[in-house]
Amino acid sequence: MSGPDIKSTDDLSPATQKALHDLILSLADSKRIIGILYAYWVLGAPELEANIAASSISQDEWGHSRLLYALLKDFGEEPEKIEHERQASEYCNVEALDRRLDTWPEFVVANAIIDTALTVQLEALAGSRYAPLRQRVQKQLEEERFHAAHGAAWLRRLAAASPEANAAVQSALDDRWPAVLHWFGPEDFGRSEKEAGFTDADGGDLRARFLKRTTPLIKDAGLTVPDVSLDFSDWDPASRRSSRDGPDAEAVARARGDRNRAFLVE
Repeated sequence: MSGPDIKSTDDLSPATQKALHDLILSLADSKRIIGILYAYWVLGAPELEANIAASSISQDEWGHSRLLYALLKDFGEEPEKIEHERQASEYCNVEALDRRLDTWPEFVVANAIIDTALTVQLEALAGSRYAPLRQRVQKQLEEERFHAAHGAAWLRRLAAASPEANAAVQSALDDRWPAVLHWFGPEDFGRSEKEAGFTDADGGDLRARFLKRTTPLIKDAGLTVPDVSLDFSDWDPASRRSSRDGPDAEAVARARGDRNRAFLVE
């Protein structure tokens, strides 16, 4: 991306500073929640290896979220408060993660599809002029390659296992897909940040990249890409959400560590 590196938020315009803050928070919240939802499957997956993979991927996502939350200190935020003091309605995660992954097909769709959406957004920041963000993206992308391989393998395997399994995967895909597409925003969302070199894609670019990557996988697995009509009339660009209800309250409580933080000695 063109232009010199920017190493401090002091050198960002107010509009760019807010846009980057909101983007980082949405990524961090999404990774935190998906990490919690994956963690529910550390036990109960169809195979021991899948349990281990769920644990590893969950830990990766939590690590990613913490790296991203730490960046918000440069924007005047207190990462500790963001991580431990917000209610569900204050989260800015992908709405496709608002509900728990109660079945293995739902886990697989999250791993193969929702995780990929987050990676597509991260890739757009890999050459960002905002150096602190760019430097944190590289390690995350390396780990996301394993997540993608795991999700794709299970999507193909489960969809081919039986008619019942195929139907369950298709149902989970149909259910979560619209919210993933909406998360990228309108076609020109983020256009000014793209032109300034802080990202290499706007909302339309990101959605096209996501579809290019996931459509062949879905079709090769014998599934149908859901047909979605996009409506952004009630979409909030700051939170990248239409609903303000937020994710599952129990997942947020677990993310905050409510049950055990009382034992901490200040």
